[in-house]
Order: sequence, then C-alpha cells, then structure tokens
Amino acid sequence: MIDAKRLLDDLKRLRRRLEDDLRERSRTVETLHDALQREYQSAREAGRTGEAFETWREGMLTQAAVAWLLGGVLVRFMEDNGLVDEPLLSGPRERRQQAAERQMLYFRQRPTDSDRDYLYDVFRTVAKLPAVTTLFDAQHNPVWVYGISGDAAKELIAFWRQVVPETGELLHDFTDNTWNTRFLGDLYQDLSEEARKRYALLQTPEFVEEFILDRTLEPAIETFGLKAVRLIDPTCGSGHFLLGAFRRLLDRWFRIEPGTVERELVQRALDAVVGVDVNPYAVAIARFRLLVAALQVSGITTLREAPGFRINVAAGDSLLHGRRFDDLDLQGEIIRHGRSQGIEHAYRVEDLAELNRLLGQQYHVVVGNPPYITVKDRGLNQAYRKRYQETCYRQYSLAVPFTERFFDLAHYGYEAQPAGYVGMITANSFMKREFGKKLIEEFFPRIDLTHVLDTSGAYIPGHGTPTVILLGRHRRPVNHEVRAVLGIRGEPSTPEDAAQGKVWRSIVEHLDQGDAQNEFVSITNVSRQTFATHP
Repeated sequence: MIDAKRLLDDLKRLRRRLEDDLRERSRTVETLHDALQREYQSAREAGRTGEAFETWREGMLTQAAVAWLLGGVLVRFMEDNGLVDEPLLSGPRERRQQAAERQMLYFRQRPTDSDRDYLYDVFRTVAKLPAVTTLFDAQHNPVWVYGISGDAAKELIAFWRQVVPETGELLHDFTDNTWNTRFLGDLYQDLSEEARKRYALLQTPEFVEEFILDRTLEPAIETFGLKAVRLIDPTCGSGHFLLGAFRRLLDRWFRIEPGTVERELVQRALDAVVGVDVNPYAVAIARFRLLVAALQVSGITTLREAPGFRINVAAGDSLLHGRRFDDLDLQGEIIRHGRSQGIEHAYRVEDLAELNRLLGQQYHVVVGNPPYITVKDRGLNQAYRKRYQETCYRQYSLAVPFTERFFDLAHYGYEAQPAGYVGMITANSFMKREFGKKLIEEFFPRIDLTHVLDTSGAYIPGHGTPTVILLGRHRRPVNHEVRAVLGIRGEPSTPEDAAQGKVWRSIVEHLDQGDAQNEFVSITNVSRQTFATHP
C-alpha cells in the first residue's frame, strides 16, 4: 500500500538533493549550461520572463528535479501493479531482486554506462508501450535535457529499493488493487514549496469539482448533446476536473450504447476532455491519472494490451498560447482582441502545435480553479497585461485575466447559437480590491453571469484565501438579476468531512429554493447592476 505522507516527505528531501546536483552540473557541464542559456534567452526575447537568469534557472531546475522523481514514481506504480511485465526499478519481495538483476545484466552489456544511463533505459523501455509514450516523450520531458549525475542517479535507484530494516519489506510499495491515483495530486501540490508558491499549486476538492460540473457539464450535455459536447480546464493542475468530467461522460455513453466496445467509448470520453496547465509535472500527473482511469474501465490490466489512447492534456500557458476570440459588447458591436493568435514561443516541455490546437477553439464547457497569485516576474506580468488589457488593472492577480480567458474559451451564444457554460472557483479579492475594477465594471456587464456564490465562509481544504464560485454563460446578459449567495457566518469549527460543512451544505441545499436564509448564508436574486459596480 502507498503511504502517501511518508512518500511525500521522503521525496521532498530527495528533490533538494537532485536540485543541488543539477545546479552544480549547470555550472560545470557545458552542454547543460548552454541548454539553459538558450532556453532563457528565447523566453526573454519572447517576453515570457523578465527575471535574472539565476532566478529563472532555479525554477527550471526544480521542474527537472521533479521530472526525475515523477518518472520514478510512475514507473514504480506501473511495476508494482502489474502494468509492466518485468520489474525495472524495484518491487515488493522477489521483484526487488529481479529489478537489481536486470540492472546488473544491463551493466555487463554496457560496462562504461552510468546509473543515469540505466534510468534512461528504464524510461525508454516504458516509452515503447503506446499508452505511455507521451509520458517519457524525448522531445518534451526535461529529463532528457537536464541530466542528473551518475552519483545522483545511483542514489535515486537506491531510494526506490529501500526496505524497512525490521521486516525486510519494501519501504515504498505502490501496490493498490484499486489503482487510486489521488496521492499524485498531493505530490503535485506539496512536493516543492517553491513551485507551489510560484505556480499557486492547489488541488480542487472533489465536492467543489462535483458541484461545478453539476451546473456546467450536465446542462451542457442537454444543450449541445453528448456527441458534440467538449470541456476544457485551462488550469487543470493534477486533473480533478478532467477526471470528474471523463467519468460522467463515460457513464452516459455506457448507458446509451451498452453494446459498444468499452475502449471505443473510453476514447470518445477522452476526446471530449481537454486540459492545459503551465506546470509540466502537473500535466504529466493529469495525463497519467486519465490513462489509469481509462485502463480500469476498459478492463485492461497490462500496458502491453493497451492502445495508445489519445489524451488531450498539454503543458503551456493558457493566457498566452492559443487564439483570442472576437466578442460582442452590450450594443452588439464586435470587439476585436488586438492579437488574435497566441505567442509563438514554447519552452522545451511545451508542444506549440498541440497548444494552438487545444487553445485555438472554443468549448461547450470551461471549468477550473485558476491561480490567485500576483505575478512577480515583470516580463510575464506585462505580457499578460498586454493581452488582457480590458481587465488587467493596477496590481492585478491572475484571477482577473483567467476570468476573462475562461469566458473567451467558451462558445459565444448569438442568434440561434447556444452559449457555452463557465464555472470556476476563484479568489474573491477582485470584488473588494482596486485591481478588480475593470473586470467588474467593464467585463461582467457584457457576459451572462448567472451565479455569484460567496464561499469564503465555507471550509474548503487548502484554500486559505477567501473564495467565490462564479457561474455563467458566454453570451450577452439574459436576465436583470443574478443568483447570489451572501455570506453571514463562517464555519463554526473544522468539519470532519468538508463536504458536510454547515456553510457548504447551506449553499448546496438552498441554492435553488428561491429566497432562503439561515445563520450562515442568505440566498436571493440580486440586481445585475450590483455586480457591475466596484467594490
């Protein structure tokens, strides 16, 4: 069984060791130093960073260190759960020794190679399986460019083979009959404190994800039809919204076509779910979690039997990559976004063609939990401000341009064309602080904001920042009122089950019941003009 907390604690220590190793190699290994310099200069010229090289480099080295760790985690999960035929790194009981023997055979055949070369061989072996090729893609996975030293690789291999002295059992055993990948979300969020701050890494609790999908994906299926509907999470993180949407869509397909082969229905559901995230290891985790879910429902027990499922999740910046779409103002006049195409720069971990494909179209559903941070990198801050000048104001947080981008990516409803559905949980600071002025006074009046739900009093694990849930459709406003939840009192104590918290249950149970009020919330229809006035 996976001990998620122990695994996280141990990987944090090892991550720091790999970062130190990569930092030293970036100074002493010419090819690595030059690769970093080229990537930095390219990003600088494209306006994607204004940081000094040393500061920017630290972020890249953290990404690389995590990629090495995550590669090991994914291989270990596969081998312990029988997804690959032979143990490659380690395994419980005799499989641990079999992995060590495989490594010894490798070195007998290649005596001058290092332990890093052996890890590369492990990754190449796994990548030959069509279902997981993209996880170890030589073009986009940073391990192939940012190589750790042979000594660090030796330490990494030894880490996966550690045993508990008292029992002789493997310290980190990934065997799990349910194939539960939730622990990967915890790694995504907490493996690097620096990355968590830099990218505002934060998982969306399942009960929040379910609530938003109930009010976006479900009505979208009824509006557009199951065969047509497509969903995107432009800030997908470790993939909670994507997994939830995949399961809902697949369940519908099973109900209406019970005689169709499972793999075909699985691919249909995967085709309807799209994710993008700026963090490359979040994307790797999201892809893997979708793959495991696809294997489970297909009844596939080994990757040798698995097809190369198409999984539409890409690393990139949803704010900068892909098209901007024309919009209409309140008078029906077309607003043309100055630069309709996204930037043509891509980091090595990004696939520009795939980003332009995924972010070059509009969707029936756009959902997510965008980051709330203020971007400290001046170059990146200015790039966002330039592309979202209608909403970015003063010292804006990323909640502002992402709100505009979410609606931008939803189908625009005009004439007989139905509008796409948008749902997000975001920081409520834009409602009170000066930087939210343009978003509220100039953007919201143009779109059909249907619900504003104050969730600042609800207990939402991990969300220390006060939040609000926004629901709407990408069309001109239809009604003069917005359904609103107004907070009265916060959660009196931390509930054992956050989904059963008193504030959250008050919102869920009374939202559709006309005017309602209890000691925690007041629910009513509020004049749209109220939500077009700042603060």
